[in-house]
Amino acid sequence: MDVTQETKVDELTVGEVAERFGITVRTLHHYDQIGLLTPSRRAASGYRLYTSTDLKRLSQIIVYRRLKMSLDEISSLLDDGDEVSHLVRQRERVMSRLDEMKGLVEAIDKALEKAMTNTPMTDDDMRELFGDGFDDYQAEAEQKWGDTAEWKESQRRKKAYGKGEWIRIKAEGEAVEKALSDAFRAGLPADSEEAMNAAEQHRLHVNRWFYDCPPAFHRNLGDMYVSDPRYVATYDETFGLPGLAAYCREAIHANADRTEN
Repeated sequence: MDVTQETKVDELTVGEVAERFGITVRTLHHYDQIGLLTPSRRAASGYRLYTSTDLKRLSQIIVYRRLKMSLDEISSLLDDGDEVSHLVRQRERVMSRLDEMKGLVEAIDKALEKAMTNTPMTDDDMRELFGDGFDDYQAEAEQKWGDTAEWKESQRRKKAYGKGEWIRIKAEGEAVEKALSDAFRAGLPADSEEAMNAAEQHRLHVNRWFYDCPPAFHRNLGDMYVSDPRYVATYDETFGLPGLAAYCREAIHANADRTEN
């Protein structure tokens, strides 16, 4: 690599890039290690420097990550195609997501409209808000935990929730899933701070809305992610991330180890 005596205007250190793009230094180091984004230059002091070309590549990576693509897929795309082809591909993906989001907004609007009247949630309402997989998850959970105090407590609490509460529960749950899937997509280990913090938010979510969920019991919930091959396949397919269910289980166990020690 070339060595410069001072940092040029269009060349940034790893810390400056992280601040400008709103990502972590650790993520940038990971991208460097796997060859997805390697700084093109070094300063005389030895610091790695990102050029304008590097920053353009990083911008493409960030867009593709927001479109829920794996790092391997992103690497393949960036090495095959020019800027115009990338932009066309990204636009197509975004338009597809817009159609999906429009449908979700319509479902939430209907639930919100019913919430204003304090109408209890019906099974059809729950399926519309959470999807058809809601029935399968409920059935498996009842089969495993139906005789426990935790299950009985969750049923007691849920009877008191109106539409507004369920919309909050859905939003919080999706935020937790996004944090876990983002960590997995970024290639971070299950015992990384990001993954364990997301697992802890999941535990607190359950604790807040359904029943007391200490770390030891949270392990049992983590095991549910991998106990049924049908659930594993459905969960991984939903996010387009094979291995995500097992990753969530590992993150939950790692967080329990951290919390209990």
